[in-house]
Amino acid sequence: MLKLTKKADYGLMAMKHLAEHAEEGSCSAKDVAESYGIPPEALAKILQRLTKAGLLHSQHGINGGYKLARDAHEISAYEVIRAIDGPLFITSCITVRGECDQTERCTIREPLRKVNQSIEDVLKSIKIAEMTEANDPTAGERKKTLDELVTLT
Repeated sequence: MLKLTKKADYGLMAMKHLAEHAEEGSCSAKDVAESYGIPPEALAKILQRLTKAGLLHSQHGINGGYKLARDAHEISAYEVIRAIDGPLFITSCITVRGECDQTERCTIREPLRKVNQSIEDVLKSIKIAEMTEANDPTAGERKKTLDELVTLT
């Protein structure tokens, strides 16, 4: 079962919150944590990772907090997940080293690589701004595009 980590969930929720409140300036980690019931200590570490990855800017001081480093239309779900969890691999043979006990006899390595790439492509196509738009007029069009991305031939 493919599943995002809780940290990735929290990171995406925080990015969505910051995108929705971008016009208000910076948001404190405490405000974001309270808005979604996220443990503040966990969120602080996640926001630090997102800042280190260049997805957020942090500001210190009385009006300090976090804000998006780029426009929400330019930041993908993939970037957020990768900043928090590292590279996405659905199986060990897709890693950089690509080693497992079955390497010599494996007949599914290439199909699994395609699945992994399709998942990455879908996540790269989803922008944080799209996660905030409840009434997206291109939703039907996007669904078709996403369906095409995950079709294996």
